[in-house]
Amino acid sequence: AGSAVVFAGGTVVVALLGLIFVGVGSLASVGVATSIVVATTVLAALTLAPAVLSLLGDRIDSLRLYRPRASRGKPFWWRWSHHVTRRPWRYLIGATALLVVLAIPAFSLTFGYVDAGSEPESTTHRRAYDLISEGYGPGFNGPLTLVVDLTQTDNPEQAIASITESALADPGILAAAPPIPSPEGDTVLIAAIPTTAPSDFDTAATVQRLRESIDEDYVYVAGATPALIDLADHIGAALPRFIGAVLVMSFVLLMIVFRSVLVPLKAVIMNMPAIAAAWGVMVAVFQWGWGLPVIGLSDPIPIISFVPIMLFAILFGLSMDYEVFLLSRIREEWIRTGDSHESVAMGLAGTGRVITSAAAIMIAVFLAFVITPAPIFKMIGLALAAAVLIDATIIRMVVVPSAMALMGRANWWLPKWLDRILPTIHMEAEEPVVSVQSQVTGSEEPSSMLV
Repeated sequence: AGSAVVFAGGTVVVALLGLIFVGVGSLASVGVATSIVVATTVLAALTLAPAVLSLLGDRIDSLRLYRPRASRGKPFWWRWSHHVTRRPWRYLIGATALLVVLAIPAFSLTFGYVDAGSEPESTTHRRAYDLISEGYGPGFNGPLTLVVDLTQTDNPEQAIASITESALADPGILAAAPPIPSPEGDTVLIAAIPTTAPSDFDTAATVQRLRESIDEDYVYVAGATPALIDLADHIGAALPRFIGAVLVMSFVLLMIVFRSVLVPLKAVIMNMPAIAAAWGVMVAVFQWGWGLPVIGLSDPIPIISFVPIMLFAILFGLSMDYEVFLLSRIREEWIRTGDSHESVAMGLAGTGRVITSAAAIMIAVFLAFVITPAPIFKMIGLALAAAVLIDATIIRMVVVPSAMALMGRANWWLPKWLDRILPTIHMEAEEPVVSVQSQVTGSEEPSSMLV
């Protein structure tokens, strides 16, 4: 599995580095830092793990907790893989319908801002937030700051009065504080108190109205809510570029590794439903409020703008990790037998237990985030756990094998001109496919269908 580990880790790194294309420094830092962790883990898997295992030898099983009894029949994953590949249409249609249902809430996704009012009531900042809301109004927890550049106006006093009057005329503004000049006298700050809480969607609408009514070039609307509105707009504009870059880089890498056009195309397409379904679960729970008491929240909260795009990078990388591991085993069987149908079944039979076990570990880790008090960690943990569960079961165990069984030998089609220009990378020591005729006649002549 050494080469599979290298290329699986490579796809994770590619997906995470795609965050650089978003153009947000904090997200780029997350992508680079996480990529370093993944690269280090791959290096440890190829050096430290085999070294430790070689030192332990047979003693690796000395504290074994469970010794399975000898099976009298075929293993479960062998039976399941052949069951799915014999009925590909039925399972492909059923699994696709389930993914569509899970992804429906994602179409209602709206970005917002989570303030201290969403935190548990046991925290001090939540109690302070409630006291301010009760005593002065919810808007005092997130005042808007109007920044006026006085060097761009000929009549500063009139400009300040006009801006203050326009702000107070807005129905979403409760009050405006006296202007505070800078020491140099070239800038003025005006604090405008909204009537609604920082995370309220009405506050975002108030910001938009202020920017439209005060359309002077020397006035800027700042604060936590306006900053998150701008961040959401920027991420929304960068999202197509980010997704496109990740998909193209992953497609090229998988095409080089597996010498196929349809296999990497299917891989990048199949990852999208799992991500959309994870977004749907996140929206249904946090935005719609389904099952909030179970995870320790009382009221629905909006989806923070950077969470979906960060989840896309992480989930796409994890999905490709499973995909590479599964496809590498399928390709080994295809190289060995030349039977497209049986290679899919045997590949799933050989990796199903490993994939689902690894997924179970990650789900347990991600669900640990749900018990933390911070809503943002709950959101990320639940979405990641749901996505891994969907990907490791519905996608890898049902959709991928059924789709590959339907495509048959076309899975490994690659134009000759493209085969010549692509660099050659062997996943493992590959043997030529033996033709059906040679199997019948006993001839050792290799098939013309070399991969």
